[in-house]
Amino acid sequence: MFVDQVVIEVEGGVGGSGSEAFRRESGVPRGGPAGGDGGHGGSVILEADPQLSTLTDFRYQARYRAERGQHGQGSNRTGRSGDDRVLRVPPGTQVRDADSGDFLGELLEEGARLVVAKGGRGGRGNVRFATATHQAPRRWEPGEEGESRKVELTLKLMADVGLVGEPNAGKSTLLSVVSAARPRVADYPFTTLVPNLGVVEMSGYRSFVMADIPGLVEGAHEGRGLGHRFLQHIERTRTLAILVPLDDPDPQETYHRLRTELAEYSTELARRPHCLVLTKADLLPPEEPPPEVEAPEAWGVHRLSSVTGEGKAELLERLWAHISQLPREVPEPAATSSQSASTGTEGETDSEEAAWWDEVDQEL
Repeated sequence: MFVDQVVIEVEGGVGGSGSEAFRRESGVPRGGPAGGDGGHGGSVILEADPQLSTLTDFRYQARYRAERGQHGQGSNRTGRSGDDRVLRVPPGTQVRDADSGDFLGELLEEGARLVVAKGGRGGRGNVRFATATHQAPRRWEPGEEGESRKVELTLKLMADVGLVGEPNAGKSTLLSVVSAARPRVADYPFTTLVPNLGVVEMSGYRSFVMADIPGLVEGAHEGRGLGHRFLQHIERTRTLAILVPLDDPDPQETYHRLRTELAEYSTELARRPHCLVLTKADLLPPEEPPPEVEAPEAWGVHRLSSVTGEGKAELLERLWAHISQLPREVPEPAATSSQSASTGTEGETDSEEAAWWDEVDQEL
């Protein structure tokens, strides 16, 4: 089952409480406070895993909580901090706060991490409150609650080439003959109900990723057909291939219609580099000249027959040559970057910890 949008509840672990204890040791005439601090609660962290391609796992479990910290103990023993709860998601996952709609981050590269619910701090034990004038304090602190929120996960598949076309334009057939992907292929509309990814292997150790999305029909921006729901999966493609079958009654009109639907969804997507691929060339009668389709904004126009292989090698070479010249960076929302997605760094945590203890010293 392909799932590309889910809402889950995440909760950081509760910090452990500080301890109230006193020591009595031989050789220490007066003893003193010895209550240790509580351990910090674990955090809920999202991590990008390229082995995943869907958010299906979150469909069956919607709540995740990190481990709580242990309480402090006597003899100045600090409680153990709770383990983080690491949730693995496919690269290209965007994260938003489900209640406020605030953008929290995006996971684009393998191993990128994002903390979505931070664990609570552990409470201070009574040894932290000892002063020259108050040498036997009985004060201690409970642990802090961890962050709790609902987050919305939205998957946008990442590919080099995105296939766009009306139902039965030959997108799934093309993907099946140029890669090891096995999308559903049949002679009726909307056989593709979910996006498919395939890796195109070429000579010379060259390869690129191709994405096939469900068919786009006129009025999709108004909810007709499958609507615009799956167009989010080509927002991160570096170039588009618009497929128009040669047996179409008016290929020119179909091409313009597809371009209009892209513009209705996103002006940025409509400006994305694209080529025009005229498919099903094997269905044209030999004596009939192929129709002329004008595409001045396209970087190339190609004829193709996925059944006979006509034009396949040339198309792949042109696609490779084109994407090789494009920057590797994928578009990101203005508020995010790969740095913000790889949170959970120890340096940031250490600085926050130091600031917290500075406040303690000032209080004492």
